[in-house]
Amino acid sequence: MQQTFFPRDRVARSLTLSTMAFAVSSGVFYTVSALYFTRVIGLSATTVGIGLGIAGGVGVLAAYSAGRLSDRVGAHRVQAWATGLNGAAMLAYTLAPDAVVFTLVACLAVGMRSASGSSKQAMLARWYTGPERVEVRARMHVVTNVFIGLGTVAAAAALLVGTAAAYRVAMLAVGVLLLLATVPLARLGRRVPELAARMLEDAAPERAADALRGPSPLRDRTYVASVACNAVIAMHSGLQTVGVPLWVATTEAPTAMVAVLLVLNTVVVAALQVRASRGTRDVRRAGLTVRRASWLLALACVLYALAGYGNLVAACALLVVAALAHSVGEILGEAGGWGMAFELAEPRHAGAYQGLSQTGYALAAMVAPALVTATAIEHGTPGWLGLAALFVAAGTGAAVVARRHGPRAEAGAEAGRARPRSSSRPAA
Repeated sequence: MQQTFFPRDRVARSLTLSTMAFAVSSGVFYTVSALYFTRVIGLSATTVGIGLGIAGGVGVLAAYSAGRLSDRVGAHRVQAWATGLNGAAMLAYTLAPDAVVFTLVACLAVGMRSASGSSKQAMLARWYTGPERVEVRARMHVVTNVFIGLGTVAAAAALLVGTAAAYRVAMLAVGVLLLLATVPLARLGRRVPELAARMLEDAAPERAADALRGPSPLRDRTYVASVACNAVIAMHSGLQTVGVPLWVATTEAPTAMVAVLLVLNTVVVAALQVRASRGTRDVRRAGLTVRRASWLLALACVLYALAGYGNLVAACALLVVAALAHSVGEILGEAGGWGMAFELAEPRHAGAYQGLSQTGYALAAMVAPALVTATAIEHGTPGWLGLAALFVAAGTGAAVVARRHGPRAEAGAEAGRARPRSSSRPAA
């Protein structure tokens, strides 16, 4: 646990401290943003949805572009600038007077959030090798979940006060926390002198001309197939944050169950994510892990559907069991997805490949709310079964991709391990 929250490695420690501030700000933002946009700025729910939808499209483009840019200027620089600009955008929300400005600010905020995700993934891909990559990524996922929960609890104060001033203070806190998240990132280049060279190694000779025009991962059909399958699995997040709360409201269970299920998810992720990630550096095992995740997510969908037929006790029990299956499916899906994203990538263009990987997650985040509501929420049991089938198909596809292309990935991993590591950097 100490290694998760206070790692010895300087790079991991800086990223972890930044992630803590980033996650707390996210928890506050998720809790108060919808009410701030509608009650304080005065926007309609439809306007907010349209604005955030446009911003989601910008986020998809930013995720891929930031990966390519990371190969050119260094992922650590992109990470610091993206986090800082995200903080500036959050502060700008407090000055947004109308729908147009709101949409512009949202595009900057979502775009920089996506860029931050791509550059962080690229940093991990270049700085770490072998199983370290997935393990460090898993630890950061734990940190993210725990500190989002803390941010959510802190934001409850603004909800209790319920005034426009309270919401503004909460939104200002979101921006300030993101600016604080840049501090450990901005100092990282000075504290770890070899970092800059490591972030750009293997990029030449393409970088000498223009790294942004280097080989495109979009031409790598294996990687594109992997990203597509794992993007479908990643829609478990939208299912949890949008679908489950709306579905609970239609069952006999009290709405307070939503909070119970979210807390349960946080506990399961914190307890099991690192352990579940071990061994997924092997591509074939990563694919099988994603397939197992898809089965659990499908089971969760079936149990959520059954909860709609039970009385209060039965509905609550089914929702808890469904949430457990959902949470374990989440940690397995994330672990397997990280393993495939790292090990199937071309090491010389880590930024571009990880940017494409994060583009898949951005697409999932954009599509999932609409898909979940159009299926499970509008059509009930048939919709839930449709989602279950979709998860199983994606998991099966991921396992097929991993089985067919494991040897190439393992060869690339061996080449990665052959690179000398800095003797001044302690192991994570």
